[in-house]
Amino acid sequence: MATGAAVSLAGLTRRFGDLVAVDGLTFDVRPGELFGIVGPDGAGKTTTLRMLAGVLPPSAGDATIAGVSVVRDPEAVKPRLAYMSQRFGLYEDLTVRENIEFYADLYRVPADVRPARLQRLYRFSNLGEFENRLAGALSGGMKQKLSLCCALIHQPELLLLDEPTFGVDPISRRDLWLILHEMVAEGVTAIVTTSYLDEAERCDRVALLDHGRVIALDSPARLQASLPGRLFAVRAGEPRRARDVLAAFPGVRIATLSGESVRALVAEDAALDADALRASLEEAGVSVHSVDVADATLEDVFIARVANPSPPVGGQASYQVAPSSQPEDAR
Repeated sequence: MATGAAVSLAGLTRRFGDLVAVDGLTFDVRPGELFGIVGPDGAGKTTTLRMLAGVLPPSAGDATIAGVSVVRDPEAVKPRLAYMSQRFGLYEDLTVRENIEFYADLYRVPADVRPARLQRLYRFSNLGEFENRLAGALSGGMKQKLSLCCALIHQPELLLLDEPTFGVDPISRRDLWLILHEMVAEGVTAIVTTSYLDEAERCDRVALLDHGRVIALDSPARLQASLPGRLFAVRAGEPRRARDVLAAFPGVRIATLSGESVRALVAEDAALDADALRASLEEAGVSVHSVDVADATLEDVFIARVANPSPPVGGQASYQVAPSSQPEDAR
């Protein structure tokens, strides 16, 4: 995987009856890259990873991993990668060490290299002191770290991680990302799916996925810089009413709730500033605490891309739907 693309998708498509879960994905993942596939539930993230892992055949198109086709030779792909599903899939009646040893057996890891690898996995997962604890007795975060250790025991070239931090506490979430960055720094290629847009900012590049299609693909910083217009964070006494007032105000492209504040994206050619937004809200009877210029986040970019047509990515159409209307990932 030293040269060329580590993973290459070419028109990758999966249908379930009339439902198109993944629609013509075309992009490359570079060697040693931490690549994020980001989107809401139902965007097609899990289906994409399952096709890349060789466990779900595509309906059309293809993908190659180190030049090996997942369509023509899925079994040859599997030894090169590790696939960690969103749901905990290890044996709860085995201990931490027994689970790792079991996966070492499955991947035929030589006995003479196992002790060093095991100690290394314990070091960055902090699971060493729990090696004799049953997996079923672990916390959610520890279960995810155990799953990752089992995925790494054979030192794969490619990691496919499906929402590894879903339902995980903040400390374990941070630990998981530290492990990922350490592995990528050593040359492992990682593709991570997530619906947490703030987490996606840790990736080298991200593909924003909506209804099975890529609506944007670039580094987080470049995507954030691409947001057209000016962004304001508004704190008001009635956030929902403030959002509705701003959404209907001329020159405001999008107004969305974010916690207790409203994020308003103002069109580039609109003569609106913080004072004008404050005045419009106060005229509507909404008390305003503050109106500040804000830096764009990936969430702002995603919302803007789904709400407004954008140029196609990878030759795909730019059909968009609202995140709230998405069905669950087809499995």
